[in-house]
Amino acid sequence: MIRVLLADDEAMIRAGVRAILSADPEIEVVAEAADGRAAVELARSHRPDVALLDIRMPRLDGLAAVAEMRRAAPATAVVILTTFGEDDYIARALGEGASGFLLKAGDPRELLAGVRAVAEGAAFLSPRVAQRVIAELGDGRMARGAEARRRAGELTERERDVLALLGEGLSNAEIGRRLHLVEGTVKSYVSAILGRLGVRNRVQAAIVAYEAGLVAQD
Repeated sequence: MIRVLLADDEAMIRAGVRAILSADPEIEVVAEAADGRAAVELARSHRPDVALLDIRMPRLDGLAAVAEMRRAAPATAVVILTTFGEDDYIARALGEGASGFLLKAGDPRELLAGVRAVAEGAAFLSPRVAQRVIAELGDGRMARGAEARRRAGELTERERDVLALLGEGLSNAEIGRRLHLVEGTVKSYVSAILGRLGVRNRVQAAIVAYEAGLVAQD
């Protein structure tokens, strides 16, 4: 069962999201909050697998809540679920350690897929957000590519294998099946990779993999 914390200051939005999540028998909403401060406290007490946060909330906005929640409940995967898809919001959310970024205007199936993906240790961006991130990567790609290749070159061969699959958006279990490793070993590799690359989460590591050319580009 995937345990979810839902935070949005609009009760009607929370009800709608809860209804979508309840359609999946493997997902349970265990707590709800109407502001960012309450969301952080509920994450600390309930230790959910996934936290869905709106950006514009009273007391503590969703972006600030991401950073605090990562410290208060590091095992909880945080996903921004918002109406606002501006580049600055996306960059700040991922920079603070969010594992996903979803738009409320997206298909409900994206929400379910995103929750399942981050619960399994993968990262998830709505298609529209992913397009923005890739477009941003295109600006200054050569310079960043050289730096990314240098950083990836400091990893062991096996760590680069894991990083490449992480860049494809695979979960720990999927990486394990691909490389014939147990999931616990993959988790250890991922932790080591994040530390050696100096990044906060899988999304940032995936960007390094993409810029380093470890991920096949269509």
